[in-house]
Amino acid sequence: MSLNVKTQQPVVISEKTLARVAELKSRFPEGKHKSALLTVLHEVQDENNDWLTVDAMDKIAELLNIKPIEVYEVASFYSMYNQKPVGKYMFEFCRTSCCVTRGAEDLIEYTCNKLGVKEGEVTPDGLFSVKGVECLGACGYAPMLQLGDFYHEFLTPEKMDQLIEDCKAGKVEKLSKV
Repeated sequence: MSLNVKTQQPVVISEKTLARVAELKSRFPEGKHKSALLTVLHEVQDENNDWLTVDAMDKIAELLNIKPIEVYEVASFYSMYNQKPVGKYMFEFCRTSCCVTRGAEDLIEYTCNKLGVKEGEVTPDGLFSVKGVECLGACGYAPMLQLGDFYHEFLTPEKMDQLIEDCKAGKVEKLSKV
């Protein structure tokens, strides 16, 4: 996965998030602030339309007093961090062996065709994107996808049609209320 190019989109890091970063850093000895990186990446991504620009990752490196490459390595390794814009509803399909043998690849193709996008693209209305990810740990419920905090399991084309319609109607929660 390649990192995005520098963008003109301003990096948003609120006072609340800066305070959270300071609190996270305080949990670790000086020189070990990189230990807060995963959480800080989530916090900053959440404030920046669910994706991380190079400028945002550079700012995170500055806040944690680490090298930018250390941030890029982590952000590009984990599928939970996005280096380009994503739709409001991002369908993250498991594409490891259990899901693939139960039709995940066909479902990804079906969903992309239905939405008129390729994997990794965002629909013109900004609502949807489709992404293949590594194991989500629900092998007994294959094929499945994650949408925000929630799993959708035993998927079929018909279930995908309904999920897409429910998203369009605003009936789908992306995040838990915890």
